[in-house]
Amino acid sequence: MSIPVQDKSNYLKGLLIIAKRDNILSESEEEILKNLAKKLGFSTDFYEYTIQNLLTNEYLSEEPVEFSENNIAKSFIQDGLRLANSDNHLHEEEVNWLRQTALNNNLKPEWFDEKLNELKNNHQDILKTEFALLSLI
Repeated sequence: MSIPVQDKSNYLKGLLIIAKRDNILSESEEEILKNLAKKLGFSTDFYEYTIQNLLTNEYLSEEPVEFSENNIAKSFIQDGLRLANSDNHLHEEEVNWLRQTALNNNLKPEWFDEKLNELKNNHQDILKTEFALLSLI
């Protein structure tokens, strides 16, 4: 599947917002961001600079992102939850932002809650699986 450029941009932007929500950029979050930015086709210089300046970037709008298709939005939510939990702590700000993003993309609250519970109950197994984005590209 070919993901539209705008959706690729929103995917990376959304991941950056999640990483920024708790004002801490862990090594695991940084690694995930680099990996997914590369998979989305962003240049190394771009994502290295963006990640380095993430916590001080006051121009990054933190509005929930929207996608052109539900399957892209679902993939984003799953990867976003995984990113949010990569430091072994789900911060309320991250979860609330992802929940609002799911709602803005017309995903059912029950679906979001199911994915959140899967993450909480199967934390170690989920860390071993591929990112949802990889099933789309």
